[in-house]
Amino acid sequence: MKIILLGAPGAGKGTQAEVICNRYNIPAISTGNIIREALKTGTEMGLKAKSYMESGALVPDEVVIGIIKERIVKDDCKDGFILDGFPRTIPQAEALDKMGIVIDKVVDIEVPDEKIINRMSGRRVCEKCGASYHLEYKKPKVEGICDACSGTLIQRKDDHPDTVKSRLDVYHSETEPLKDYYEKQGKLTVVEGQEEIEDTTRLLIEALEA
Repeated sequence: MKIILLGAPGAGKGTQAEVICNRYNIPAISTGNIIREALKTGTEMGLKAKSYMESGALVPDEVVIGIIKERIVKDDCKDGFILDGFPRTIPQAEALDKMGIVIDKVVDIEVPDEKIINRMSGRRVCEKCGASYHLEYKKPKVEGICDACSGTLIQRKDDHPDTVKSRLDVYHSETEPLKDYYEKQGKLTVVEGQEEIEDTTRLLIEALEA
């Protein structure tokens, strides 16, 4: 089964990709990870990506697609794979189609913006050991102090409400149009993100096995 996971930043795609990966024994492929892997192994497309990155330029779609194509021909992808974080735009999706990569299902995990902003802006991370907490869902025993190492809990820049809102704006303008693109192909299924991760997982599995 070849699957694309869509969803705004903070919608919990990474967690769900891991669940699907384990359930169906197929790899979860995230764009960032495979670009790093291609750079490390020095593949042809990895070297091309490196030249753009070293000059401070964005890696072009055709190079990213080439890296994905190199990745999905590996043995562990013979029964399928999950794409998480790609495609991000309509041109990337069109390039994927042109390369003959046939996607079976596209699942969009829908979570309202206000919930995502609350979820992400409430996160706190220990600056010493990296342990993660939340002001509502996973409070430390002592406010501002890590339970594990007594380090100071901080809010990462990425989790600041203004930063989260900016990332959501980019998602809505650039990536959300993919919902219509895949709906027209009859491949889109929408799953409403739930408060409990397990509930979202259950709905996601139902959608994949419907």
